[in-house]
Amino acid sequence: MLPTIATGNVGSALAGEYEVANSLRYNGSDVADALTKSISSTSSVTKSTYSAWVKRSELGRNQHINYVESGGRYSEIYFNTSDQILIFHYHSATTQAHLVTSRVFRDVSAWYHIVVAFDSTQGTASNRIKLYVNGVQETSFGTETYPSSSADLAFNTSGQTHNIGNANLSASLSLDGYLTEVCWIDGQQLDPTSFGEFDEDSGIWKPIDVSGLTFGTNGFYLDFENSGSLGADVSGNGNNFTVNNLTSIDQSTDTCTLNYATLNNLDKNLSNVALSEGNLKMTTSATNVGGRATMGVSSGKWFWEVKIEDKGSNVAIIGIAQPTNWDLNYVGSSSTSYGYSSGAEKYNNTSSSSYGASWTTNDIIGVALNMDDGEIAFYKNGSSQGTAYTGIPTTDFMLPAFSGQSGTDFLANFGSPPYAISSGNTDGNGYGNFEYAVPSGYYALNTKNLAEYG
Repeated sequence: MLPTIATGNVGSALAGEYEVANSLRYNGSDVADALTKSISSTSSVTKSTYSAWVKRSELGRNQHINYVESGGRYSEIYFNTSDQILIFHYHSATTQAHLVTSRVFRDVSAWYHIVVAFDSTQGTASNRIKLYVNGVQETSFGTETYPSSSADLAFNTSGQTHNIGNANLSASLSLDGYLTEVCWIDGQQLDPTSFGEFDEDSGIWKPIDVSGLTFGTNGFYLDFENSGSLGADVSGNGNNFTVNNLTSIDQSTDTCTLNYATLNNLDKNLSNVALSEGNLKMTTSATNVGGRATMGVSSGKWFWEVKIEDKGSNVAIIGIAQPTNWDLNYVGSSSTSYGYSSGAEKYNNTSSSSYGASWTTNDIIGVALNMDDGEIAFYKNGSSQGTAYTGIPTTDFMLPAFSGQSGTDFLANFGSPPYAISSGNTDGNGYGNFEYAVPSGYYALNTKNLAEYG
C-alpha cells in the first residue's frame, strides 16, 4: 500500500522557505529516551503554549511528547493507544482537564505540527485549552473536559520536572519517532501562526522562524542543532535540558522541511517484523518476511544504502517492490519486485540467477534505481555489482523493499542514517549523508528531491 500523506505535512521544496536543519530521533519503547529539566521557579500556572513538530514511527501505544510532573500534580500531552491526541491535567486529587481528539493520527510518513495553547482565565471554557494540528484547530473531541476559571494547570511550578518525549523516564511511555522545533511559551496563549504559516502557493503548513518570540521565565526553544548538547535551549533563557539515553547518532536531518523516507510499519508483517530507530531499523524473526518504505517513485533516479547490522544465518534480500502484487514474502517473489540476495543472486518473479558478490554482517549495500530507464543496480561497500535488471515497469510506483529470515537486522539509510558514517557523501543537491559516493545523477529519497525529480 502507498502511505497516506494528506493528513500531515510532508515537507516541501518551496523557494525561500524557513529551513529546519535537525530533529531528535526517539528510539521507542525499549529505551527510556527523554530530555528532562527541573523547573527552578514558579511562573504562570494559567497561561502557556506548547508547540512541536512530530513525525511518528510506532502506533498503538501511549507516547508522550510533553509531560510535567511533581508531587501528585501533572500535565501531559501524548498520543494514546488509539492514536488520538490526549491532553490531561491533574492537581489536588482532581482532574482539571481531559481532552481526547475524535480524529486519529496514524500517518508515519508525515510531520504533524501540534500546538496546545492554555489560558484558564478565558471566560469561555472551550477557549481555556486550544489544540491545533497543522495550523487548524481541533474542535471534535470524544472526551471534552475543560478546566474551571483561573484553574492552576499543573505546570510551571518550582520543583517540577519537565519531560520532552517521555513521562518519568518510562520506557513504556517513550516517544517512538522524531521531534523538532520544540517550544514552550511561558505566560502567553498563542495561536499556531506564531510558529507556522500556510504557503500561499501550495497551501502546505510550514514552519517559520520562532527565534524572535518572547518565551517567558520557564520558556525554551529546542532546535537540536548541537549534536554535543541535544538539550540546549536556544531561546536565550538558558533553560537547558538533561539528555537521557540519547546520543549524537539520534540527531537527524529528517525534518518538517526536509522529510526523508523511512520504513513503513503499516506495510509489513506485524507479527514477525520489528521496526525501531525511527523506523530505520528492521529486524525479522521468521522466514521470508519484510516490508517496504514510505516513499515510492515512478520516475527519476534514486539512491539509498542499507547497512547489514546482522545478516542472520539465512538469506536476506534488498531491493524494490510495487505497492501491490507482493505478499510480504521475500523480495523478488512477484513479477513486480526485484532483489539482490546475500547469497550473490538476484530475484524476480520467484526466479533467481547469479549476480554480484555475496554480502554479510557489516556490509553496506547501495541501491541505484533508475525509473527513467527502468533499471536497477546494486553496490557492495561502494563497488558496483553492475546492472541487475532492465525493463522494470515504470507505470506504477516502486518502493525500497527488504526481506529476511529469522535474525536479520537491516539499517536503512535514505539520507539520514541511524548509524555513524565515517566518510559523508551527499547527492548532487547536497542532501543525504551516505558512506559511499552517490552515483552521478542519482538522489536521496526526500520530499524536496521528489518534488523536483519524482
